[in-house]
Amino acid sequence: MTTRIDTRFAELKTEGRAAFVTFVMAGDPDLVTSLAIIKALPKAGADIIEIGMPFTDPMADGPVIQAAGLRALKAGTTLRKTLALVSDFRKDEARTPIVLMGYYNPIYVYGVDKFLVDAKAAGVDGLIIVDLPPEEDAELCLPAMKAGLNFIRLATPTTDDKRLPAVLANTSGFVYYVSITGITGSGSADSSAVGAAVARIKRHTDLPVCVGFGIRTPEAAHDIARHANGAVVGSALIDALKASLDADDRATATTVSAVADLVASLAQGVHGAKQAAE
Repeated sequence: MTTRIDTRFAELKTEGRAAFVTFVMAGDPDLVTSLAIIKALPKAGADIIEIGMPFTDPMADGPVIQAAGLRALKAGTTLRKTLALVSDFRKDEARTPIVLMGYYNPIYVYGVDKFLVDAKAAGVDGLIIVDLPPEEDAELCLPAMKAGLNFIRLATPTTDDKRLPAVLANTSGFVYYVSITGITGSGSADSSAVGAAVARIKRHTDLPVCVGFGIRTPEAAHDIARHANGAVVGSALIDALKASLDADDRATATTVSAVADLVASLAQGVHGAKQAAE
């Protein structure tokens, strides 16, 4: 089964360019503004959209994304409302892939089978669940694949050649390489180290490799996009969103454009990069 993610990477390969992958938190700072931001992303240059599922105990997230999740929870965002957000987005946009990213607990509480049916119906294409290792594939990964969703796995600088085959075994869509050890939003990516890491992962898989963590400028995005099949930006977008809010963390007239304008400048960096030879 070919997903929107597979189709998008095939198109990008023909065009000889990398994907620009954006991350935003569902319901941040409220559901109406969040939908407006997500709708603005494809026009601004996002090739794939990752949407965070807010959770009360996000152990791998840095302060910026944690705060976004808390704003979203305070605004009443639930997993059901996150799926509704995707459904609303899909009314006008059928082509841009959507990946839900987060933790297993909300899905477990929702019910795995029901979640997969509802996610597929809403127009979700893939999942990144950061706290489910390959040893737990029967919990969600295998049922998700059966339901026609890509299950995207994270690889890190500490994922050695012995561990990589297990990480990649049931991965589909793309591999998300976390370019720095630690939490989101900390440090910056070193493009030469990233190039070597991407080459190493590609010795184990034919899947596209997208690189995230530590990309905050068009120049950094351009450098990463030369070495990888995609560049992922999240914390920088959420910083821009936060800077646009009022003193009570409510959206202002500039909130949507603050995110969309940054996406447009980062997209230029990514899309201007010539792909290194595969």
